[in-house]
Amino acid sequence: MKVYLNSAALLLMLLLVNGTSFSQKGKLAKANKNFDKYSYIDAREIYLNVAEDGYKSAEIYKKLGDTYYYNSEYKSASNWYTRLFNEFPENIEPTYYYRGAQSLKSTGEYEKADAIMKKFYNGDGSDLVIKNFKENPDYLMSIKENRRFFSLKKSEINTKLSDFGSSFYGDKIIFSSSEKSQDEKTLSWNGLPFLDLYQADMDENGNLSNISELEGDINTNYNESSTAVTKDGKTLYFTRNNFNEGKTGSDSKKTVKLKIYKATKNSDKIWTNIVELPFNDQEYSVAHPTLSADEKRLYFASDMEGTYGRSDLWYVDVNEDGTYGVPVNLGDKINTEERETFPYISKKNKLYFSSDGRAGLGGLDVFVTELNNNGSVSGNISNLGEPINSTHDDFGFVFDEDKNIGFISSNRDGDFGSADDEIYLIKEQCIITLEGTVTDAKSGTLIPGTLVSLLDENNILIDSVLVGSDASYSFTAECDKIYNLRGVKTDYTPKEKTVKSPNETGSIIVPLNLDLIGCPPNDLGCRLTLQPIYFDFDKFNIRTDAEIELAKILAAMLKYKELNIHIESHTDSRGNDSYNKILSEKRAQSTLKWLVDNGINTKRLSAKGYGETQHVNKCSNDIKCSKEDHQLNRRSMFIIQD
Repeated sequence: MKVYLNSAALLLMLLLVNGTSFSQKGKLAKANKNFDKYSYIDAREIYLNVAEDGYKSAEIYKKLGDTYYYNSEYKSASNWYTRLFNEFPENIEPTYYYRGAQSLKSTGEYEKADAIMKKFYNGDGSDLVIKNFKENPDYLMSIKENRRFFSLKKSEINTKLSDFGSSFYGDKIIFSSSEKSQDEKTLSWNGLPFLDLYQADMDENGNLSNISELEGDINTNYNESSTAVTKDGKTLYFTRNNFNEGKTGSDSKKTVKLKIYKATKNSDKIWTNIVELPFNDQEYSVAHPTLSADEKRLYFASDMEGTYGRSDLWYVDVNEDGTYGVPVNLGDKINTEERETFPYISKKNKLYFSSDGRAGLGGLDVFVTELNNNGSVSGNISNLGEPINSTHDDFGFVFDEDKNIGFISSNRDGDFGSADDEIYLIKEQCIITLEGTVTDAKSGTLIPGTLVSLLDENNILIDSVLVGSDASYSFTAECDKIYNLRGVKTDYTPKEKTVKSPNETGSIIVPLNLDLIGCPPNDLGCRLTLQPIYFDFDKFNIRTDAEIELAKILAAMLKYKELNIHIESHTDSRGNDSYNKILSEKRAQSTLKWLVDNGINTKRLSAKGYGETQHVNKCSNDIKCSKEDHQLNRRSMFIIQD
């Protein structure tokens, strides 16, 4: 039952709204990267260009797969890993089978993923992942049933019409329902009955039974809903249309607003003595009451003067003599330009409320924040996430922290149409905190600006954070689950750890240590992870294996027109020094010619031979070395020029 603010015929003007979500479930946010002088070179684009030109190697496919995998672009990652498996099966480390399987799972290709995982656990992969895979072959059902933080199921009390707005009442709950007999007065806009208040018995597991209408003077021919009951069970606050003593009231535009009323229980346990609260008014709505933990304040939703948006959260002091203070707006830390409504304060002084003015999954989402002893907001405001929130309207969240059970109202899955609200039983699940810091593996220094992501066992993103100056991260996760923690930072090799969470509430520390790639700023070969450009003994022609590496350089220079390259060529120590100087110059020029022949302007290139003056090992004159050691010195290198 969706209703609209300032609608003349409806009760719950602040209840629900038609509207799009502030934001839908998003993709993994990209980390902001600080580029140094030469880091405009995008390795992925270079590898793609090389692959499109027909050059193939296991290294190219691995690098391409990784660039997509570590950005959670799993469909593209699986394409390149699959090519790796098919074309270079003899050159695959076990970790690539794991990444490939995770990528396939993330795109729904579970049978292919299973086949790849079998190859992974036949290698030397992670014991935790292997154990979980073997013990949970029916993981598709586990994925479907997997929930974060709360379990959720429909309550037994739902009817064919609208049921919502639960509140605790001792060992009972009170809720609102429009399931009434056919001869009752109905809403003119949809022909449905008006709302009345009911109660139901609640057992220790949250199961509800023995539904009955509230006895006394509360229910009328108009709408009643959303209640708050004092701990002694003798005072009830509730929402009603502007209706009192048999008469309705309306504002200057003939709109029937909402008001909060108070009822007390007499000796016969009947609700009577109905009075409206003094801060009600004909010109605005006041609705959805809740009491603070000490019952010294009454919180509510209203669009009274001073409201930031279409409805805000407010409170009044409840004085000892039964009077009330002046309404106080909770301020812009809570309220937005849209709707904040359905406040609820738990025993532990947590404020839960619904809003469509904050980033959420769609419609109204439930949020939570801590309150100070003085009733002001003291902590961050957090979206409760799935399954509490959905792409529809989610509201009326109440929770007993001692029993770890509660209720929420939602129209996510109405049996009789998307507009039908239903009540869901919720139970808190065991949760843990995964926390740690990101450091340099060698120096131990902090690495601010690292993107740390938490993924489930199927590589589905749960949460991510760009760490600040203290390089610390913290995630909330379920107990007794397998997770992947991933750290990604420019100029560092991505790191991923598999973590098994404990089976009881608590926290575990998982440090992430990243290895610096260590490229000199002007070393193009390092930045593109080039294999060395090697030459045969006493030769200067370009070998076939060297063409693959030169193709990467070519792609980079075609992509980045400002990129200029200096080629340095070398020889081994065999032969005299003067001859080797000439030979190295020929190698430099043949390398330059290959790039020019493929479209690079000679003005962007320079080349020089250095003979045997810059060996990479000990194989200088008169030192006995193997053919393999001599080969390492017959090479070309590529330096970025200013």
